[in-house]
Amino acid sequence: MRDPEEATDGPTDPRVHPEDSPGFGEDAAGLSDIEVSRDITIGEATPRELQATDVSPLIGEETHTKIDALDNGDIVERRRAALSLGEEPSSEPVFDALIEIGLCDDDSDVRQFSVESLGDLGGERAGTAAVDTLTDPDPWVRSEALIALDKIDPQAYATTIESSLDDDHHAVRRNAAVSLFKLRGTDTKDTLLTQTRDESERVREWAVHLLAGIPGEQVETRLREVANDTSEPEVVRSTAARSLEEDPGAFRRQFTGGTEGKADTDATKSRLNKQPDF
Repeated sequence: MRDPEEATDGPTDPRVHPEDSPGFGEDAAGLSDIEVSRDITIGEATPRELQATDVSPLIGEETHTKIDALDNGDIVERRRAALSLGEEPSSEPVFDALIEIGLCDDDSDVRQFSVESLGDLGGERAGTAAVDTLTDPDPWVRSEALIALDKIDPQAYATTIESSLDDDHHAVRRNAAVSLFKLRGTDTKDTLLTQTRDESERVREWAVHLLAGIPGEQVETRLREVANDTSEPEVVRSTAARSLEEDPGAFRRQFTGGTEGKADTDATKSRLNKQPDF
């Protein structure tokens, strides 16, 4: 469900609503490499595990109580605490807890929620921790670290974000491309054209979607090639076809919210994937 406060007149922001992909609802099963869940399926998750993102039980609790839950709670309590600490005022104890406890947790969801909260809190210490988290063994944690950098200061971390275009997981490569497109706009043409040939259908889908914001004969030719390529999943082909119909300038303005080339200091406008599952 979309948060009304995050709704815009433009294309759905994948950073907020990854389930609303460019081709969402159109033969998503055709994308063989989409990981619907991270490590477990919904059918295998317990009802309590599915409640881990509900932070309402911690509303009104003192900061030290949340930190204790992150340090000593069960898996659900730790996940919940990691998310809840992102809503606290920035303070040394909160940063210490998220970095020294949350990011060191054995559970990848706790680590992912911890770096998400660091992105919400912002600041140099959070940025340094997010950069370090790009080496996490779990790709969903790495992809969340990119989101954090995108929220904190994408210009300052542009080189680091760009290096993630070579990550071995599609979610990380896709998130890096989205962040760079927001920041650089038409200057991402070569990157996106390269990604239209990525091994991941998911990355190719997003590449042709973002190319809607880049004018030029080279881009149009490539989009037509993809749209007519019967070896591509239908969702990739239809996304390319729709991109050909877009006005590039309007698409960029709608997609970036006018932040192209600027550091976005409003965390609510810089979410790549709020949910841990794609």
